[in-house]
Amino acid sequence: MDDIITLDYGSGGKKSSRLIEKLILPRLSNPALGALGDGAIVDGAEHLVFSTDSFVVNPIFFPGGDIGKLAVCGTVNDLCMCGAEPKYLSCALIIEEGFSLASLEKIMDSMAAQCREAGVQVITGDTKVVEKGRGDGIYINTAGIGFVRYPGLGPENMRAGDAVIVSGPLGDHGTAVMLARSGMMQGEISSDCASLRELTERMFLASDRIRVLRDPTRGGAATTLNEFIEGGFLGIELEEDLILVRPQVRAACDMLGLEPLYCANEGKLLAVVAPEDADRVLAAMRQCPQGAEARVIGRVTEEHPGALVMKTTLGGRRILQKLTGAQLPRIC
Repeated sequence: MDDIITLDYGSGGKKSSRLIEKLILPRLSNPALGALGDGAIVDGAEHLVFSTDSFVVNPIFFPGGDIGKLAVCGTVNDLCMCGAEPKYLSCALIIEEGFSLASLEKIMDSMAAQCREAGVQVITGDTKVVEKGRGDGIYINTAGIGFVRYPGLGPENMRAGDAVIVSGPLGDHGTAVMLARSGMMQGEISSDCASLRELTERMFLASDRIRVLRDPTRGGAATTLNEFIEGGFLGIELEEDLILVRPQVRAACDMLGLEPLYCANEGKLLAVVAPEDADRVLAAMRQCPQGAEARVIGRVTEEHPGALVMKTTLGGRRILQKLTGAQLPRIC
């Protein structure tokens, strides 16, 4: 590890993993934390899931959302990825002196609207104000509590032949925020920021053989899929022709030197599903706006253990590793 913290340690990639595994886990280790899921199923409280997240996105307002919408959706989605029904949130605000009350009101309205849509309540919170120049506008921390309705999800359940499903086009959020930050192509690309509660409920009603769910936020789809298989005896092979990226997102990524598979998403999920249930799960997903463009993009395989391999449009294969550095800092 380095002697100081750099932006790379917040990327969700290799350095983030190293920070957690080498510095944090050895000091705070316990079974719930060691699972490194989107949330933790807590002993002593029947079927309780607890999750927390902090949001430092820059800019605060971006096409398709804002930091308030992002905070609610991000925490609700983390609970959903654990097979839980989201119920309660906390909200802590760290506000910089001089921040506009009109902007704060807009953020609170956004949070309230998303809470209503996701069926959750903010039941506790905190507010702190820091001196001008010390807070970059506003940061938000949200924690969430939900109750497990569909237990047993995890990469350890995957089997060779399982279908890898994505709920829609990749790269929208990271690209939209980056363009808003740079001032280029304003309005042409919007974040996919959305609650995935309805989508996951439809999926679980369609199948009891969903192996694992994850929302590919920091580090994007490639990093998330690597996390499913690292250190194991299975690999994943993707079909480049099957992966959907909006043309304007691909054009923006080409211009910015980005790879859509490593761009953050805030309204998409990845699922590994038993092959015999894949069509039924897809049909259920497509009944929901957040899953209207869902598709199978690959398979779990025994051929290359621990590796994520892309079969390219030209018929070759290339390995997709976890994100190494900070492709897009301050994205969520």
